[in-house]
Parts: sequence; C-alpha cells; structure tokens
Amino acid sequence: MLGDLIVRNSRLRRDAPAIIFEGRTITHGEFAGRSFQLARALQRLGLGVGDHLAILAQNCLEYMEVYAAGELGGWTTVTINYRLAEPEVAYILSDSKPKIVVCEASLLDRLSDATRRSLEHVVTFGGAGPDVDYETALAAEEREPPVADFSPDTIAYLIYTSGTTGRPKGVMLSHRGQIWSAYVSAIDMCVRPTDRVAVAMPLYHIGAKNTCLTRSVHGCTVVLHRAFRLEPFVKSLQDYDVTETLLAPTMLNDLLDAYPDARRALPSLAKVFYSAAPMPEATLRRGMKALGPIFAQVYGMTESGGPGTFLHQHQHVLDGPPEAVRRLNSAGQPMTGCDVRIRRPDGSDCAAGERGEIVIKSEGLMRGYWQNDAATRETLRGGFLHTGDMGEIDEGGFIYVVDRLKDMIVSGGENIYSREVENALASHPAVLEAAVVGGPDERWGEIVVAFIVPRPGQTVSAEDIGAHCVQAVASYKRPRAIKFVESLPKLPNGKIEKYKLREPLWAGKGRAI
Repeated sequence: MLGDLIVRNSRLRRDAPAIIFEGRTITHGEFAGRSFQLARALQRLGLGVGDHLAILAQNCLEYMEVYAAGELGGWTTVTINYRLAEPEVAYILSDSKPKIVVCEASLLDRLSDATRRSLEHVVTFGGAGPDVDYETALAAEEREPPVADFSPDTIAYLIYTSGTTGRPKGVMLSHRGQIWSAYVSAIDMCVRPTDRVAVAMPLYHIGAKNTCLTRSVHGCTVVLHRAFRLEPFVKSLQDYDVTETLLAPTMLNDLLDAYPDARRALPSLAKVFYSAAPMPEATLRRGMKALGPIFAQVYGMTESGGPGTFLHQHQHVLDGPPEAVRRLNSAGQPMTGCDVRIRRPDGSDCAAGERGEIVIKSEGLMRGYWQNDAATRETLRGGFLHTGDMGEIDEGGFIYVVDRLKDMIVSGGENIYSREVENALASHPAVLEAAVVGGPDERWGEIVVAFIVPRPGQTVSAEDIGAHCVQAVASYKRPRAIKFVESLPKLPNGKIEKYKLREPLWAGKGRAI
C-alpha cells in the first residue's frame, strides 16, 4: 500500500528531512506522526475505506498530509484545482460526492452554500472555518498508524481532467498502480536517497504528486513551494542544495532570462525534468548551454498514472549524428515496463515514420473514469490507454508527439478543453456561435484563441467577452485572443472545421501544438 512508504520512511529515515516548506523543515518521523493523527481524526469524523475526501488548497504541508492520510486510511483523495471558478468546483464535488472537504480558509468562497449543505464536514486550515479546525482535530489524536483494512486495488486518488464533452472526468488511480508508477519512475529517473527535489508544480496535478511519491521510495527531501515565484524558487535551490526539480517550459524560460549564468548560480542542480507541455527546441538548447546536460523529459498523463516515455539526459544531444540531434524533439522511449505504440484507426501498429495515435499499456494505468463507463471503455479499449495524442515512432523506438486527436489546448502546463470555454462564450447573450483553438505563444506554449460570431443586430467587444468569462471559467482558460468573424467553417453535418481556424495561426511553426 502507499501508506507503507510513509511508515517505512518514519522508521528508516526518522530524523531526515521529508518536507521543507517556507522555511519550516518536517522530518520523516514528524510527517508520519502528523499524518497518523490526521487519518485518525478523519476516521473519527466518519470517513472510512472507499469513501471520498476532497481537498481544495494551494501547495502546502497540509496538502501533503491529506494525501498521506488517505494513503493510510484507505479512502479516496479527490484533488481540486484551486484556480477553478465556483461553478466548476461545484460540479466536481457534485460528481465525486465526498463526505468531507479539507479547505484552505482563503478558498472557502469557492464552496457554494448548496455544496456545503451536501457535505458532512468542512475541515479548514489557515484560518477560521464553519465546521472543523484542522489543527484542533489533529491535536486530539495519537501519533499511531490508523487501523484500516483495504486491498491494493482500492482507489487512492481521484484526479479530475477535463474532457471533450466540456465536463471534467475523474481519473481513478489505485494503490497498486501508483506504487508501480513510483518504483518505475524512481528507476528511470535514477533517484537517490540523497536527492533533494524542488516542487513548484501544483499538487492537484499528477506531475507534482508523482514527483513527490517517486522520491518517497527512497525517503528523499521535497522542497515544496506554494506556487512558482522565480526568486524564492531559485533561493531555495541555493539554500537547500537542491539536486533536481521539475519544470514546465515557462518556468525554465523565466529562470534562464533572470540567470543567464545559471550553472554558476545553481552548482548543486544535477537533474531538470520537464513535462506538461512541449518544450521548444530553442529553449531546451538554451537551457543545456546554461546548465549543462542535466535535462530529461517525461511524457505521460493523469490516465497513464504518470509514466509513459522518457528522454534520458544522455539522449539530449546538441551536436552529433543527425538522427541523434533530431531526437531532441522527441518524447523519448517507453519507460521501464511501459508498452508504447503508434496505432492506426483500425488498431494496427504504424510503421516507423507513420503518424497515428499514441497508446500506452502498463501496470500504472488508471482503473477508469469515475462513473463514466462509456468513456472508460473507449479510452482503455484493447487494454491500451488511447492518449488522444498523434505521434510517430522512429527506428530506434523514440516517440514524437506531433498533434492531438483530442480537442485540447495546453497553456503553461494546464490542460484546457475548448468545449468548456466555448460553453462559457456561448452563454453570452450577444454570441451566436463560438469556436476555440490553441494558438502559438512563446511564453505559454499555447494560448486560447476564440473565434466568435455575434448575433445578428447585436454588437459585442473583446472587453465584454473577457468580463463575461471572469465568472464562468478559471483565469487560465480565458481567451487571450478574440477574433470576431461572420461565420465559422463547417462540414455538411454542421461540425466546425477547426483545422481551418488553427492552421493560419501555426503557419511556419513546424508543428501543430
């Protein structure tokens, strides 16, 4: 079970730092003790094996403890993106039906009155709340492991990822699958007990959670950040002799802009993993020249449980044979224990250089989508995860991600499905039709570009649309470019031909994502 890692580290690395957060250091022994207390407190509040608990918070020590309590107690932890608007939060809570929500006090306004009435308890930290105080609940419990009987196939996490229908889907990840993912990642990433990893990615994402879980295999130290702010982040790398970190392309760009001589500023940094969005080759080359050959790429997703493909440090070649240099643009080769293929629509494997859908098979795959059997069958057909990404494979087994089958935009590492934004735009009284696609952006990788057909006889401005979206969707999902058009290109069946909207935006870029 996942909770066994917590118990093991408390015994073998009791006095070693487990988490460093905002100047506070928590040892493995202290972290385990507080996690035991929290698990017992939640059991006292009526939470049991198989129940759901949701957490709404930014990165913090309490977030790590909530994850740990679920891993020990056998309930499912539902993670919620704190950047979502109140209606989006309400939908996830209505769909997942948690008994309890653990909420950062500053985010209580994201819980509607109707949502609060549907819950048995709201446990609050960081300020006064309406129901149960986090620290008071912990203080009443013993620092002993909770008693809980559950199987390795119990669902540990329910992580929501948006869908093409415009409604988020809950990805069910089991104890068995996540343990496997942690060990596989530890092998391929060459994790050592002496590593210190800086985590600024949000813990509601699989990337940050998998990073932390992988390091718990060896009892490493996690230097946790509430969010990515460049100066405090770099200072922590220096102060705590951080050896590795996970960065989105936007983060790396910011670091290189501020520290052109990054190697001198960060002498202990030995590994930089990147994921969440395509890394522009120019940025990667710049990073390698500034920091050296310390970069490695991870390609995976929530549904894969984390692992997929991996481009090792030694496979990042700036100068050499053409085929080796070309692989700088690849997502690497399948990770240990992962079967990754490129498939045609008929299910047969593509030849080298032929484009098809990327599919993944491993022990870490999700158990399915929560209460969505149809989507589960479609996505996991034939025992493979159908990623919705288009790719090709070369003779050496390197995977290249070239486009998306799914109608998704990745902006700054955040997944945005156009249907969600289109629904928000269409609710404006002056909008007749709307279509959303991803457009290129040097900083964010992609930005949301909206094409809007106004209703006859009505006028609407970009400012009107922006103000309307404030209440409907999270800030990162709002259109950054708005184009008003007389009509949208359509097929005879009425489906919008989005490639005709997208192609001019990406002309000359050499890629479509």
